[in-house]
Amino acid sequence: MSRVVHFEIHADDVERAKSFYAAVFDWSFADFGEVTGSTYWGITTGPEDEPGINGGLLQRPAPTPGAGLGANAFVCTMGVGDYDETERRILAAGGQVAMPKMALTGMAWQGYYLDTEGNTFGIHQPDTSAA
Repeated sequence: MSRVVHFEIHADDVERAKSFYAAVFDWSFADFGEVTGSTYWGITTGPEDEPGINGGLLQRPAPTPGAGLGANAFVCTMGVGDYDETERRILAAGGQVAMPKMALTGMAWQGYYLDTEGNTFGIHQPDTSAA
């Protein structure tokens, strides 16, 4: 089975969102822009020895849906053991590629997909040789 290992929050104003989540939940942020090649803040939601997952905060890549037009939510990412096999299964089940497989240099392979309902989710295969 694949578990949710990461979430992402898309923001119109990244600094405003960082301030909000730090003030409300005491989350901390680390700049991962060098790894991703774009504005990306890693989110630590709590101590590693407690249940929970960490996430990321990035500039919204598309317009925010207007009021009444559907969910505007966090994107969850599932950890997988074999990226390419998981992608094959996604496509065979009727999913679509939203953003193709990319290397998070020295960390992992990452990509984004749409399920059969149009919801975005990510898959993430740890791999220190990703380049």
